[in-house]
Amino acid sequence: MNIAIIGTTAHSILGFRVDLIKALVAKGHCVYAYAQDYQPQTIQQVEALGAVAINYPFNRTGLNPLIDLINTYRLIKLLKQYKIEQTFCYFTKPVIFGTLAAVFAGVKHRYAMLEGLGYTFTPQPDGTAFKAKLLKRIQVFLYQCTFPRLTRLILLNDDDKRDLVDHYRINVDVAILGAIGLNLDDYPYTPAPIQPVRFLFIGRLLKEKGIYQYIQAAKQIKQKYPEVEFVVLGPIDQENPGGLSEAELKRLIGDQIIIWPGFVNNVAEWIKKSSIFVLPSYYREGFPRSTQEAMAIGRAIITTNAPGCRETVKEGINGFLVSPYSASEVVDKMEYFITHPHEIINMGNHSYQMAQQQFDAKRINDRLMALLDLK
Repeated sequence: MNIAIIGTTAHSILGFRVDLIKALVAKGHCVYAYAQDYQPQTIQQVEALGAVAINYPFNRTGLNPLIDLINTYRLIKLLKQYKIEQTFCYFTKPVIFGTLAAVFAGVKHRYAMLEGLGYTFTPQPDGTAFKAKLLKRIQVFLYQCTFPRLTRLILLNDDDKRDLVDHYRINVDVAILGAIGLNLDDYPYTPAPIQPVRFLFIGRLLKEKGIYQYIQAAKQIKQKYPEVEFVVLGPIDQENPGGLSEAELKRLIGDQIIIWPGFVNNVAEWIKKSSIFVLPSYYREGFPRSTQEAMAIGRAIITTNAPGCRETVKEGINGFLVSPYSASEVVDKMEYFITHPHEIINMGNHSYQMAQQQFDAKRINDRLMALLDLK
């Protein structure tokens, strides 16, 4: 069968869909991986998996409906050109416009996956701006138009089904996958270091990801426990008004509040050097990959009691849940680990056990293949 995987960037294909592509190729399917920004190197990497890399026109963040319609028409032609029989779209805009393109291209089997509901469904501590409300209405309307034309919609957690499909009474067959999973061989267990205690944040440096709560907590902890270290891995986003600015970042580094190594491609090595993973996100996550990676290596978790994040923690067993927006609760839980270092190891071991049971990409891909009716 000719199957199109339609995403956004080549990085997303190679970062999140490699195991699925390998599984599909092993089953004898012809896989076409659609992305917007392939370069010779990434094309070679996709071809090495046994798939075909297809550049397609796509405006990932733009809001111009005319451009989106033109790009959808071009995608229709590409789907017809390669005689695609089944589509699997992921991320918001590919799910909407990729599904529409599949309908008009005559693709019979149309599947989609949302890994979280994203910015428009993220509650803001100071209220939701008019523009965000408008974007949410448009997005929901487009979902209402496209979801009923799907063979199946795959979500990662029950909160997303309740707040999107059930709340807006959208007629679509829904399946809950849970975690996307990891190649656990890439994240081998190592005992957590406790001298010094080192906290780790991984994510885009945006307010919705909880970076400001993490920084506030770091400042308070540093006053009482100056030897404790705080590491931040993630890019700054200068175009996002809610992002940490470059000037703020430099000041935090200069004041020795945080360690920021810049872009790294060896995340697992940084997790190994950490003691506890912290993600105070209130973004509408699906099932955070960074938390899965930390758990697989054996790290205790501090994260929010929010959709997507809460699924990764058994309270008091492998970590703690804190309220969204609450730096003070993050401080309390950090101080608990500092004063109870044996729990860093104990809870980290429980995280490792949970990861082995829940995050094995091989088992999860078998389930995903079944949900795509490709057993």
